[in-house]
Amino acid sequence: MQQLNYHHLYYFYVTAREGSIMRAASLLHLTPQTVSGQIATFEDYLGKKLFDRKGKRLILNQQGQFVYSYAEDIFSLGSELLQNLKQKESLHQLQFTIGVTDIIPKVLAFDLFRTCIDYDENLKLVCKEGDLESLLGDLALNKVDLIFSDQPLPPGGNIKAYNHFVGETGMTFFAEKSLAENLQAGFPLSLHQAPMLLPGEKSTLRVELIAWFDRLGIVPDIAAEFEDSALMKLFGQGGYGVFCAPSPIAEHVTKQFQVEIVGSTNDIREDFYLISPERKLKHPAALHLFEFANKMINPTED
Repeated sequence: MQQLNYHHLYYFYVTAREGSIMRAASLLHLTPQTVSGQIATFEDYLGKKLFDRKGKRLILNQQGQFVYSYAEDIFSLGSELLQNLKQKESLHQLQFTIGVTDIIPKVLAFDLFRTCIDYDENLKLVCKEGDLESLLGDLALNKVDLIFSDQPLPPGGNIKAYNHFVGETGMTFFAEKSLAENLQAGFPLSLHQAPMLLPGEKSTLRVELIAWFDRLGIVPDIAAEFEDSALMKLFGQGGYGVFCAPSPIAEHVTKQFQVEIVGSTNDIREDFYLISPERKLKHPAALHLFEFANKMINPTED
């Protein structure tokens, strides 16, 4: 089987593109005699003349145009391959993609994830939001490097991934100022029949809240339920009811949403996990995120 000599093809391609052996030789850092000899060898190998001479210029004949069209495609694809490999390598080195479950408070996610950028200014941070099931699918397809979740991996799953427990935190309840002032005295029993904004059914916090209410004999007036924690806080800001968020971000919530604290409790605990495809976190940004999150969510721990 005949094998094409790509060095000969490239010398032909550059000469045809430049229309001159002298210019081609200059670009290739070769002598004109070498380029001319290589093209003659290539023509002999193909058994066809590829150029017609007109004065000092070389003009592609019909056979030369046909070969040139293939050469152009071949070397264009080669350049594209190298460029894409460089881009992929750059993205692999600098991009860090985090999936965050939509129940996680945005303020908490912001406080955590911005440390990745502060940790490495060259890091490109990509955040994807969704439910845990869809994010686990992305993790399996290497579309995300890590997941920040309020719940661990579901039992019996067929995705190879591991839980990294970050910590647990108590909860603080918030409301618009006038509503908060009416409920602060006698908390938490003051929440009985108070308008309440609850997280959606996908949230493990919702189960904890309902169980806590039952233990205390509290029957709140559930005004609305939300899958999106930020939207829930906006309704709370508008005075539509009481909502809760992890205690470590209480100060941020009051400032960002102009609400007041009704009360806090450690009887309701929310767990947080980082989920990765590896048993031991290796990515430097992931390790940094885990350490920072652990200190933030467990502020009393050294």
